[in-house]
Amino acid sequence: MRWWDIDPVLELEKALFPEDAWSRGMFWSELAHARGPEATRRYVVAVQGDRLVGYAGLAAGAGSDSGSGATTADVQTVAVARDQWGTGLGARLMAELLRAATSFDCAEIMLECRVDNVRAQKLYERFGFEAIGFRRGYYQPGNVDALVMRLSPAPESGPAAGAPSVNGVQGTEING
Repeated sequence: MRWWDIDPVLELEKALFPEDAWSRGMFWSELAHARGPEATRRYVVAVQGDRLVGYAGLAAGAGSDSGSGATTADVQTVAVARDQWGTGLGARLMAELLRAATSFDCAEIMLECRVDNVRAQKLYERFGFEAIGFRRGYYQPGNVDALVMRLSPAPESGPAAGAPSVNGVQGTEING
């Protein structure tokens, strides 16, 4: 994702998450940490023709809840245009994020998902994420709980090792 992708990303963001859409400033802030030798973020977009049809982002940071000091990644967002649901695009975006987590040497990957978003939960489970808890009232407005999920890859396998094989979605390009 680059700065020129922000406007189409915001359009899709507002269509998919109308009540809790990220702001332009939030995306700019994330992209500010996505370049250079000190980068801690990875954001990608999926483009079909000249239309943005999906995007995803990951943040890597030092330390984890376990106190081991290992780097933990957080999946910040995954979004796929409704007309692309069921095409495998969400899996391709997740695979890109898991590759990024590997490049950041992350020991585990965390994410939050709305408890009522079963489609997303199934996607994450296919990649080996396991539910580990809840965040009560995490999504506002509406006071909707978040399911907290974690992927702790085996050291020799890397984060994407258990990921499903994902073929390219016809005519869709993933750009980072």
